[in-house]
Amino acid sequence: MLNFLRVEKFTGWHMLAIMVLFFGVIISVNLMLAFYANSSWTGLVVKNSYVASQEFNERTAERRQQMALGWKADLAYDRGHLSVSLAGPDGKPVAVERFEAVIGRPAFEAEDRSVELARASTGDYDGATTLGTGLWQVDLTATRADGSLWQHSIRFVVKEGQ
Repeated sequence: MLNFLRVEKFTGWHMLAIMVLFFGVIISVNLMLAFYANSSWTGLVVKNSYVASQEFNERTAERRQQMALGWKADLAYDRGHLSVSLAGPDGKPVAVERFEAVIGRPAFEAEDRSVELARASTGDYDGATTLGTGLWQVDLTATRADGSLWQHSIRFVVKEGQ
């Protein structure tokens, strides 16, 4: 029969085992968190925040000019086919010299890819890329005939079997 009330001596070996176990757990968790922090998204939006702050007024003016165009972009994705319709304020398709889409996960850079979109006969811009299920962000950059850029970001969800 087991005797649960039996008193044993607490020796230095017991204390050593407790200390090794305690600090082993702490160090293991810290290493795991450091690994995941280092392998995931860095959080950097700009490389040098001081330079970005110096360009703030210029970028704001560019954004206002871009918004004054009244262009709207709609995105559709289905089984490896990405389609973007770019329409002016009158609802008619807008023609641009070059249209590029940078597609990636919002908080992870490993799956980022660039897709050149070609104008289809419908007036939409089409490209081919395979995306997994989940949340995605596409950063669109249209180069106009005068060389100026129009930029827009869209987040969308790819569902299972889409």
